[in-house]
Amino acid sequence: MRLIWMLIFLAAPGLAWANQPLTPVDEVARSEWQRSSVPGVAYAYIEDDEIRAGAHGESEAGRGDAVTGDTPFPLGSISKSFTALAVMQRVEAGQLRLDDAISTHLPAFADGPGQAITLRQLLSHTSGYSTLQGNENRLGQDIGDDVLQRQVDQIAGWTPANPPGQSWAYSNANYLILGAVIETVTGRSYADYIQTEILDPLGMSRSFVADGSTRPEMVAAHLPWFGGRWALRGRETDRLNAPAGGVIASARDVAVYLDMMMNQQDDLISAEHKALMMRPASEVAPFYGLGWYIDTTNQTVSHTGLIPGIETLAIMRPAERQAAVVLVNASGGLGFGETVNLRYAVALRAVGLDFYPGGGVWGRKTLTLTFWVLPLLFVCGIAIAGFKRAGLRAKAGLAGQLSLWFPLVISLALAWVCLALLPSLFGISIATLSRYQPDWTIGLWASTASSIVWAVFRLAVYHTAGQAMAGRPR
Repeated sequence: MRLIWMLIFLAAPGLAWANQPLTPVDEVARSEWQRSSVPGVAYAYIEDDEIRAGAHGESEAGRGDAVTGDTPFPLGSISKSFTALAVMQRVEAGQLRLDDAISTHLPAFADGPGQAITLRQLLSHTSGYSTLQGNENRLGQDIGDDVLQRQVDQIAGWTPANPPGQSWAYSNANYLILGAVIETVTGRSYADYIQTEILDPLGMSRSFVADGSTRPEMVAAHLPWFGGRWALRGRETDRLNAPAGGVIASARDVAVYLDMMMNQQDDLISAEHKALMMRPASEVAPFYGLGWYIDTTNQTVSHTGLIPGIETLAIMRPAERQAAVVLVNASGGLGFGETVNLRYAVALRAVGLDFYPGGGVWGRKTLTLTFWVLPLLFVCGIAIAGFKRAGLRAKAGLAGQLSLWFPLVISLALAWVCLALLPSLFGISIATLSRYQPDWTIGLWASTASSIVWAVFRLAVYHTAGQAMAGRPR
């Protein structure tokens, strides 16, 4: 997220930037980057009306290209705030009203179960669509010009998991619908609209929107891989999910964007509507505004971002005119190579807040190691069953049958835990989980398969013994 100052002076007079980062922030960034083992990190922050940026590491592990404050990173869900800003622009232009039903603008919803959902409910994640629904993508890697509209047409047939306006649930589906609304009322693609109406006016010259093309200037994404990192060499952009997570920007450019949100001026949108976006949307969403998380205790406005191999954080303290963004070109593993401390330590230090590292890392490491080790234990169990087959074949009576069949019940229960329950806790399917945590997913599949093979092998040893005895001459 980086910048070239052009029209930004209209939005933030007197703001300047400096290439050199403040020493305390840079020290925190360097130490946390080294501790996290991620390939690269870029950050920028606003202090004393100056934008300062810094970076450490490589754009792609082992390639030698340094990350800088001007290196484009996919922002992930920070992009939702750009979509929300675009909606507010169309509200001010008189094309939309926040309490319009989506069926007013998207005919596909006219007779569907979500026809009464409003734009405000979509913006604040109170539409009733669930996290799991929001992570459904039935069009795969399709990058046709109308891919967003076709995905939203499918969503129009879904029944929201909860009644609209009665509960909060983070869902990408909300912002895909909003993206389709923007395209419909403007007659332009989402990428073109965001580029020409937000990025270009702010002078965000190192920023662009996912349109399905390959952008070699972006950082490479890195997935967790059994304690290490696995670089994704392709640098394609995801056109379908652009309204929910497809803005790509440099750290410096994002700082320009954050400053515009805090400047209390009428520019891209009115100061009144900026304030509306950055306060709780309703009693149902006391910690979320319109495209932003709200923390009324610390008086912060923030959003995180996550796509496979990238994690991001943007935070503002509007009352103090302070803001920071941290971009990491790696996904954190579960307990191993986590990026939470890196992102929050740098961001909170930059805005003058204390950072308290979260606990439980050894619990997460233990859980991960469990599913990496379980397959080996089941393989050992198969070997033991083969060596001690005489004992298996000697089992008799009710107790013997229970000891033979109970492992199969346990294995099927483990399969449900691995392939259904655990992914659902993240609000995703096992297939989606594999895109973010491939090593963990391999452990889940291997644990499931090896446990079932172990249980079935024990039964096979027992029953083949019976057939062999029946075939012997007496």
